[in-house]
Amino acid sequence: MSTYSQLIYHIVFATKNREPTIALSEKKRLLAFIHHLLTNKNCHLYRINCMQDHIHILTHVNTTILIAALVKDIKLASSDFIMREAVFSSFKGWQDGYGAFSESIKSKDRLIQYIKNQEDHHQKVTFLDEYMALLEEHEIGFDPKYLL
Repeated sequence: MSTYSQLIYHIVFATKNREPTIALSEKKRLLAFIHHLLTNKNCHLYRINCMQDHIHILTHVNTTILIAALVKDIKLASSDFIMREAVFSSFKGWQDGYGAFSESIKSKDRLIQYIKNQEDHHQKVTFLDEYMALLEEHEIGFDPKYLL
């Protein structure tokens, strides 16, 4: 029997201290790097986008990969890439922790649009408010003091 899966995750993580260190004029280099990394891990990227202080990734995750290991690899490899290539001069690394939300295939198109439209979205909503809304939507209990 073959293995069949539909493991879609919406992954969100922030820059160190949520400082706006990702220059939007150069973000395509970072997003292309992460896309290539995911492809090499046999993950299918549906959408990726970032703002100056955080990143959103919507991806299918291969069944052989633990989500914690995948996020760790993305953060370590992308930090190394940013520093080595001097992509963002003031980048100090990624903040500890992340959000990984399992999603239904039926939500895929809505989430693709949501991630695609981050620039418009963040004219109205801060990252912190967005992140707390995601935690609440997925019924994840949290202490706000740990989100700072």
